[in-house]
Amino acid sequence: MPAFSCFVTGTDTEIGKTLISGAILHALGQAGVRAAGMKPVAAGAEEREGVLRNEDVDFLYEAAPLKLPRELTTPYLFRTPAAPHIAAALECQPIAPRRIVAAYEQVRAQAEAVVVEGVGGWRVPLTNSYDTSDLARQLGLPVILVVGLRLGCINHALLTAEAIAARGLRLAGWVANTADPAMGHADGNVEAIAARLNAPLLGRVPRLAQPSAAAAAACLDLGKVKTDV
Repeated sequence: MPAFSCFVTGTDTEIGKTLISGAILHALGQAGVRAAGMKPVAAGAEEREGVLRNEDVDFLYEAAPLKLPRELTTPYLFRTPAAPHIAAALECQPIAPRRIVAAYEQVRAQAEAVVVEGVGGWRVPLTNSYDTSDLARQLGLPVILVVGLRLGCINHALLTAEAIAARGLRLAGWVANTADPAMGHADGNVEAIAARLNAPLLGRVPRLAQPSAAAAAACLDLGKVKTDV
């Protein structure tokens, strides 16, 4: 598997972006790639032994073959479990995009590949005039879309893919992640999305009894990632 960097986004929040980001990092590591993970902005942290911790940040850190300082991989970590721009305002810590980009450049200089996980969906505000799609565009990374399999996912997937293209970015692949195990006609939904997206389906992840980067990675075929421009 060749080394590749990517920006991981999703059709919504809580649909498995962190799981899939961790799976990509694990797979890259298994292939001998010195890959680092980034979640530039995370909200919903709690203090443990005097240190702010966040489950998603911890998951990516453990999955990444290359461990880097968390002030680089997560420049903004908020206690408040809210949209980033709201958490930033409440905690009097406005988000500066240039700080995120500078951290990414430092990470990229030390890693063979970087997996950057967004926050929420594709258009989550980080400031009053800058959102996660702006960040992805500024980083210039190909995008991997995590589609949460639940009612409405076809519409959400197609609209998100259109929005990614509108930003001039390449959809390098998508992953179907089981958000609702009781969803009816899941196979038909996956087929409908696959027929309409000009990007490869990298895998379908079932609801895992014990979610782990390794278990999710076993469901993916990253050799299908579109690396052409």
